[in-house]
Amino acid sequence: MEFSINPVSPDKATANSLLVPVFGDKLSSGLEKLDQATAGALSALLAGGELAAKAGSVLTSHVPLAGRLVRVTLLQWGEQPQAADLRTAAAAGARALLAGKSTDADVLLALPKGIDSSEVIAALAQAVVVEQYRFDDFKSNPDPRPALTHVNFAVARKSDVALAEAGLARGEAVGHGMNLTRQLGNLPANVCTPTYLAEEALRLGKQQGLKVQVLDQPELEKLGMGSFLAVAKGSVEPPKLIVLEYRNGKKGAKPVVLVGKGITFDSGGISLKPGEGMDEMKYDMCGAATVLGTMQAAAQLALPINLVGVIATCENMPAGNANKPGDIIKSMAGLSIEVLNTDAEGRLILCDALTYAARFEPETVIDIATLTGACIIALGHVATGLYANDETLADELLQAADHTGDKAWRLPLWDDYQEQLKSNFADLANIGGRPAGSVTAACFLARFTKDYRWAHLDIAGTAWKSGAAKGATGRPVPLLVEFLSGRARQGSAKKTK
Repeated sequence: MEFSINPVSPDKATANSLLVPVFGDKLSSGLEKLDQATAGALSALLAGGELAAKAGSVLTSHVPLAGRLVRVTLLQWGEQPQAADLRTAAAAGARALLAGKSTDADVLLALPKGIDSSEVIAALAQAVVVEQYRFDDFKSNPDPRPALTHVNFAVARKSDVALAEAGLARGEAVGHGMNLTRQLGNLPANVCTPTYLAEEALRLGKQQGLKVQVLDQPELEKLGMGSFLAVAKGSVEPPKLIVLEYRNGKKGAKPVVLVGKGITFDSGGISLKPGEGMDEMKYDMCGAATVLGTMQAAAQLALPINLVGVIATCENMPAGNANKPGDIIKSMAGLSIEVLNTDAEGRLILCDALTYAARFEPETVIDIATLTGACIIALGHVATGLYANDETLADELLQAADHTGDKAWRLPLWDDYQEQLKSNFADLANIGGRPAGSVTAACFLARFTKDYRWAHLDIAGTAWKSGAAKGATGRPVPLLVEFLSGRARQGSAKKTK
């Protein structure tokens, strides 16, 4: 998909498809000449009452313009649209554009005062990129691709171009970051192995100028990552620790470190999962995929920050040499762990990755993991579970979630829950029983993150969808990119001062 930004008078639009904004019950100011050029067809369509007042409603028809028939989609934004309305309308508008047979489209940006055109363009560009994604890599006869190949944002004035370009860049970067995350998540586990993820990281590094290092089993053994390796040993696929570095901030400035859980297939190990729905355990590497998608977006936006990605990736499989319930293993941090359930493996690989993250002297560490089914019980598939050992960090992430609509909800990290992780035979157990399962998982990780500011995102309920819409969602890439952009803005503000 190609995008452009040009100051075009609406009545002079040349594309075969037009996206026309409607706010409430009337055409937006600035579209009078276009309505006249269509002999009043637009106002007649609106007067017909078929376009609902709800944000995201669309009405598509063909109208005469400059001696030709043009496909016009009226897009309802709401009378006084809020941020959620803008996102809803953008997604609906993108679907309407892609549903047509036109190869090019002009998006008319005749917007009322008080609406940020940069935000509108970012939302629309992101939506078009995300909505055009298809996963049909393995189909003999894939569905036809959308005809649309070019979208032009027709801004009102030349002075609006710079602001529009910033919005377009943001929307494209987030959309492509989400699609990379979705693509990796949707790949079957016989393709997307730990080795494949490492190769993808190397490809991304070459493409975006990132420093990438891949640590193999001998190096993990030297580091003392006994907890990580205990999970991996039941599989023939070798484990990998992938490290990506993006250094575009002030030299010597402490980085933000993103840590991703990369279980490319989770059978549950000896504590075998039920067979129904086990195919979806290919999505247990969506935390790792999120790190790659976010790093790609940050690099494409050239954010002036220092950013490190750490991905622990392996399979969790049953075998004669696999991790067993009752085994006691030793983590990189030196803590012994009694394995009461081998299906609580994500925390076992993450604890070593979080210990490893400390060597970068991070300003902040955020781990992203499809960690617990208990989080789905608590929050469903609407919100990501958020835990943090720092109030300011938690607030930053919640603000980013609100801004992007990539919802998150903070859950407690109280020491009271640590009681459930006590073991008679080791420093701690890897599960704390059924009560507060997502909380005790986060409390387990907290034992390894005392030396830095840390947040944990449990994306078990938001990383993918089941049923007819089965597939990876690309969340929480928008949340994380907004968080990092906020950090970049803070840095710029400090320089200005």
